[in-house]
Amino acid sequence: MTIAYWCVLFMGLFPYVATGIAKKGFEDYDNGMPRQWLTKQTGFRARANAAQANLFESLPFFFAAVVIASIAHAPQNRVDLLAIGFVGARITYLICYVADWPTTRSIVWLAGLACVVALFFQI
Repeated sequence: MTIAYWCVLFMGLFPYVATGIAKKGFEDYDNGMPRQWLTKQTGFRARANAAQANLFESLPFFFAAVVIASIAHAPQNRVDLLAIGFVGARITYLICYVADWPTTRSIVWLAGLACVVALFFQI
């Protein structure tokens, strides 16, 4: 399995880290209505939940870029580096979101997007 494919696996699971942060401590958590409980959260919990949604939203574009680059036999070392760059950007994105650093978060989000777009230019 290539490094890029490991990155795909990691990113498929990573949004659940944000979920865990959003539910940290489970104060008055209602497992029967978890989405409604999350909508009532504020502060870092609300930001972690928003980050979770964005992390899930970014997956299809990243997954497609890695798969298409692999099918097209793009240079594997570049595909791996760009996939690692995307993962690093998304980890940093979550940190910035939870810490409430909106400007830095936006810059890091753009860096992650740039990695995905660059993957398509490896084809």
